[in-house]
Amino acid sequence: MMISWSHIRRFGREERGAILVFWGISLAVILIIVALSFDFGRAASTQSELQSYTDQVALAAAGELDGRLDAITRARGAAAALIADKQTFATGSQALGGATSYTLDFYATLPGSDTAPLAAPTTVPEDAVYARVVATPLTVNYSFAAAYAALTGAGQTNATVGAIAVAGFTQFACDITPLMFCLPDPGYKADANVGDLILLRSGGNGAGAWAPGDFGFLDPSKAKVDPNGPCGGLNGAQLDACLMGAEGSITQCFSMRGVDTEPGQKVGITDASFNVRFDMYQAIMNGKRNDPAYAPAANVIKGVVPKGGGACVGNNPPASTNTIAMPKDNCFASGTCTNGRFGDGNWSTGRQQYVNWHYNGSDPYSGASTRYEYYQAELGTAAGSPILSGTGWNGQPLQETGRPQCSANVSPDPDRRVVIAAAINCDTDGDGNPDFNGRSTSIPVEEFFRLFLTQPVGTNGSSPPTLDLWVEVVGSAGGAGAGSSTMGGIFRDVVQLYR
Repeated sequence: MMISWSHIRRFGREERGAILVFWGISLAVILIIVALSFDFGRAASTQSELQSYTDQVALAAAGELDGRLDAITRARGAAAALIADKQTFATGSQALGGATSYTLDFYATLPGSDTAPLAAPTTVPEDAVYARVVATPLTVNYSFAAAYAALTGAGQTNATVGAIAVAGFTQFACDITPLMFCLPDPGYKADANVGDLILLRSGGNGAGAWAPGDFGFLDPSKAKVDPNGPCGGLNGAQLDACLMGAEGSITQCFSMRGVDTEPGQKVGITDASFNVRFDMYQAIMNGKRNDPAYAPAANVIKGVVPKGGGACVGNNPPASTNTIAMPKDNCFASGTCTNGRFGDGNWSTGRQQYVNWHYNGSDPYSGASTRYEYYQAELGTAAGSPILSGTGWNGQPLQETGRPQCSANVSPDPDRRVVIAAAINCDTDGDGNPDFNGRSTSIPVEEFFRLFLTQPVGTNGSSPPTLDLWVEVVGSAGGAGAGSSTMGGIFRDVVQLYR
């Protein structure tokens, strides 16, 4: 059949079947997109797996950065040994784990902006606060993209994926007293010096300072106080007194990474606040004796008695004639204690006097080696019955029973006479001088110590009193974090991702 011009013109105007052409082209494009999305999805999945792994490595490493001398060593070990993961689509082994999967560096600070570059890393364990993990890049080979590249001569045949994470660690000590002291040397640890007596000179006439203008107090102004606790709504001297003397939910937290010190001696606040534990309510604490938030300990043997009889010890109380407070280490009498402030735990001379005066020379608690253990043994006497009874060394009735007489309340906490203080390495450069003065900020804490108050504050007979705090080391109060609690304090480890 002959094709005429009319046939050609009619074919040109024909529209039937035209959609098939567009459908075929569209199908090809859709198939290409689906194929490429499969490749891109594999890359995205691998990147997600790698980021998750990197995050966990950073968190594991940061969790060991507690400022101790072996912090970086422990951080590297935790990262290498504790974290294992896997990836699905990248070339090579599917396992993720070990030091070859990442590089790990440590930093003392982070810039304020997430987009700003980090400063140089640190190798000093005490300064390491943040761990930065950079994952070893992985290659994901594209299957469909490679075929497309082979057909067209264009396109990417693989993807390189990586991940970066930065995590940091801080430990907070909450519900503790705002006290600090300088360590005699950086290696002085609480658990290795249990039973040592320490003179925490808190102020007063002739008081020795830990540093110029610093008498051992932390600044509570930045503390978050529980509004429903005993210190809620207080400020100034009243807040200071509450934080030093109250028990219960105070929720005042200090960071081991840096505490702020406060100058001043707080005369009239310090002695009264600590002495409520000994059933003494004076000065700023006058009128608090029936407030359960300021209840005394159940064992208040203190070596002082009320003037002219009565139940409550007033200002400038006279010394008891036949009872004494927990005695000091022998070296304080001989003048051989370290720095004049740190004893060695040997209190044999004073202990014998304590036994002679209170127990007629027969030691009922010979198994107790420290003053804190002796206090706890005495505390175990039947509730409500006298701890001390009978006559003393002078043949007269003992002037103390050991049980509170003034307050209508008694604390149920067996550690009511235990306080927690921040121990600081005050001379990091080794020049023999403290590195800070009265008001300083962000001073790292080496350890929080649990300390037993052995006697009331400011009752040594001098006028005005020296307001010395005598405490015995009970042990470390560091806790295990995660809301762990010791008597008188709650410790929280905060490990979080920053980038």
